[in-house]
Amino acid sequence: MLNGIRIIEFEALGPAPFASMMLAELGAEVITIHRANAATTPAKSDASLLDTAKKSIVLDLKSTADVALAKALVQSSDALIEGMRPGVMERLGLGPSDIHAIAPKVIYGRMTGWGQSGPRALQAGHDLNYISLSGAAWYASNPTEAPFTPPTLVGDIGGGALYLVIGVLAGILNARETGKGCVVDAAIVDGSAHMMNLLMSLNALGGLSETRGQSMLDGPHWSRTYACADGKFMSVQCLEPKFYQEFLTCLKLEHDPKFAQQFNAKEWPVLTARLAGVFATESQSYWTSVFAGTDACVAPVLSPQQAQSDPHIADRHIWHDQGGHLRAALAPRFSNWTPHGAGVIPEKDAHRDEIIQDLHTKGLL
Repeated sequence: MLNGIRIIEFEALGPAPFASMMLAELGAEVITIHRANAATTPAKSDASLLDTAKKSIVLDLKSTADVALAKALVQSSDALIEGMRPGVMERLGLGPSDIHAIAPKVIYGRMTGWGQSGPRALQAGHDLNYISLSGAAWYASNPTEAPFTPPTLVGDIGGGALYLVIGVLAGILNARETGKGCVVDAAIVDGSAHMMNLLMSLNALGGLSETRGQSMLDGPHWSRTYACADGKFMSVQCLEPKFYQEFLTCLKLEHDPKFAQQFNAKEWPVLTARLAGVFATESQSYWTSVFAGTDACVAPVLSPQQAQSDPHIADRHIWHDQGGHLRAALAPRFSNWTPHGAGVIPEKDAHRDEIIQDLHTKGLL
């Protein structure tokens, strides 16, 4: 889908390489500049999965010659992606003004937690910090529990990497029309707040309260997970009355007057406790069979490994093994294009000769 687009990625952690991996999986040519003598991290083996479908060259960005090589690479590209703290690329002589002086059409994609400006811009932080400050973690648990979300998903990936992908692609389209590049300031604190707009739209329906546990999606007995007899969990979220009625019918509770009060917030704690007692009587597999094929909006809570065996997940080939690592297939899907497998994870510096020869051919070296 992105054939003909070249992206230069400066090695970083987390959302920036995820964004460039997604662009590579969509068909863009992504060249990763891996740092010479980069510090080894505990997750180094897993992080290599984010190099899928990319090309690699190792450069020492403290070397004048290698910085010149990096600039030549950027001149040959449509966009670059970097995930350094604000000011680092400028100190290396690779900031936006340095790049746009030699490549005015290039899109300069910047991935940070706090953004390029603001009182926290130079502070350290992680996913949970960004989404906590932005408001995105506020409804992220049952009301009596401390807010917590699945690590990296809401912030690093949702509010960070995916917004960077959108920004880079939008910038490329604009540059093709105007001939001018731009800087994309993709901050996790921005993106995670923006994602809240869907939830904030419930304000117009009277369904959102600042008090945790009193909103349509974080308080009701019909919008949460329940523990089963085997210690596993089932998820329930039957918001619409017709789906809620089907849920009650599956549990043989359709004639219970208390459960008939679906939107009575005063009853939610009591009904939650009752449902907790019901689900605790049987195993996850039992409840999965009870709700199978219904519109009750109930599904088991599975680990990625367990999800691999689910009939629906298996039918869509969502999870698969790649070199001993479990990974998910590219999303979204296209009617006119199928990705060619998951791509190869390159060794660092594997494409040096090819990359340098290409730059010579283009007259950039």
